[in-house]
Amino acid sequence: MHYEAGVGHIGGNLSALDAMLYLHHYVMSAEDQFVLSKGHAAGALYVTLWSRGILQESDLCSFHDEGTLLSGHPPPGRLEGIPVATGSLGHGLPMACGMALARKLKSQPGQIFCLCSDGEWQEGSNWEALIFARHHNLSNLVVLVDVNGLQGFGSTQAVASMKDLGKHLEAFGLRTRELDGHVEASLEQLNTRSVEDRWCYLLQTVKGKGISFMENRLEWHYLPLDEVSYRQALAELNS
Repeated sequence: MHYEAGVGHIGGNLSALDAMLYLHHYVMSAEDQFVLSKGHAAGALYVTLWSRGILQESDLCSFHDEGTLLSGHPPPGRLEGIPVATGSLGHGLPMACGMALARKLKSQPGQIFCLCSDGEWQEGSNWEALIFARHHNLSNLVVLVDVNGLQGFGSTQAVASMKDLGKHLEAFGLRTRELDGHVEASLEQLNTRSVEDRWCYLLQTVKGKGISFMENRLEWHYLPLDEVSYRQALAELNS
């Protein structure tokens, strides 16, 4: 999809894809909703919806094309499984909190799962959302953070140190747990949480996971694939 469209952001898609697939296939029920706060990983979300039969392969071929439903960031209200538009970082969690509160006030079942990026926690709106979530005791909200350690202009440590993110989140009343975001046995812990608590999962991931020349490389936050790199990536995946 990214190669044919000639667009970047594939590194952050590959860091989030495993967890997104596991969440949709083995954790979420039909009553739950998912918010992709790191909207630049829309490609991974579209592949996940395809794996569930919501999108067809022909739909994936229209990624980033003229008049497509599969835009560079998730389009709101046009596809099943995408309730809100995201991409301007720091908006997904506040909207997820509003959705969770609405369900609580209406005594509706189901949970809201929100996947953020780690660099996104430099946005003040996320911390305001945590104050809101704690005040309203939104135990039907589950926060996940894709901790791949890289963002647009460098590592998260170099741009604005977030080394103690888990401790900061716990101070807002969240129960935090670190998982390997690429290993199924670790992701299984998503199914063992107590539903009375507010949870945040720090997913330890690798930007560009699975492609040797992409892994932990800042440039693959932006770069599109040329034909040579595309063929090399396919060869590595097929092996």
